[in-house]
Amino acid sequence: MQLSHVFRVSKYDPADRDAHGHYTGTEDTTSDHGEVEEACLQAVQAFAVEAGVDRLAVREPEIASFAHCGVEAPSEDFGLGALLPGGLADFHDGAEVPLDTGVELVRLMLRDGGAWCRLEAEGAFAVHVGRDQYLYIGSSRPHRAALARTRELGLHPERLDASPYDFEPDEDGVLRPGGDDFWAGLHRAVTGGRSVLLEEIYVQNASRRHRLTSDTVDMVRAALAPRARLAVWPDLSSDSAAVLAALPAEGLIEGVWQEKDGRIHSAIADEEGFPELVARISGADAAALLPMYVDERVPLLSAVVPDGDGVVRARRQAERSLGDSPQEKSARGGARRAVGD
Repeated sequence: MQLSHVFRVSKYDPADRDAHGHYTGTEDTTSDHGEVEEACLQAVQAFAVEAGVDRLAVREPEIASFAHCGVEAPSEDFGLGALLPGGLADFHDGAEVPLDTGVELVRLMLRDGGAWCRLEAEGAFAVHVGRDQYLYIGSSRPHRAALARTRELGLHPERLDASPYDFEPDEDGVLRPGGDDFWAGLHRAVTGGRSVLLEEIYVQNASRRHRLTSDTVDMVRAALAPRARLAVWPDLSSDSAAVLAALPAEGLIEGVWQEKDGRIHSAIADEEGFPELVARISGADAAALLPMYVDERVPLLSAVVPDGDGVVRARRQAERSLGDSPQEKSARGGARRAVGD
């Protein structure tokens, strides 16, 4: 979202920069959880109020990634439980929050709590939190009062042409709606007792897996997170020995396994984590190994959940699936037969 008035706001005095623009002062690059942090939040509020904004939309939310074999997040809800009624479940693309809640999300990001997003009011206002406590505040109108207030707070606003955190679409992705046609294909795929594995990427760096059968397709569809990205993979295998035989000697791999109680877990591991991954898969009811490298990670089908009116408003795109590239057109028929299309 390009806005005509963009400022970098920080606690770093421009006078304390060398000839190359590097900061040489004494300010810490982490939040003080005190007066400076409060000044940053008051500055955001001042800009938003002057822009006439009282609600903000969460865009492109993400949580900190972690590569380990555990199934628990490093911190519960990444600090979101105290801010959003549903915690992480309400931290989705397009979710609207009151300005006060948006300001508290900025606090969470300043503290590097593990959750990050763009906060925007379409065409009017945006605030992005960058590295080292930098704020990038954009608006469709000039803000004399907010700029004066920011300086009174001891902060330093600097004019920019654009925020470095403006969204840029993934060149390798596709905007394919996960609408009725997509789900009709999945219904056909799971007839006759067959099943496939659906990956639901509900925020960046976090996903849920669902084994789709003729009995669960509609239930899963109804429970998907808004604007989630979807990827369809071959079903989990009950032959754990065959799955483990395909484990590479080194590199990153994602293991997906279903416990005896039906819950599906996943973990990303490298060669150091392989022993724990092997132990988990060996005791599972079903499992699979999925590639992690972009050139190898090609699902059978992919899509983005549209809004209720059928329009895809998510700016993040789905992964390219089999048949999307000219080199893979010969495999297209096989991929479609694999999912019953």
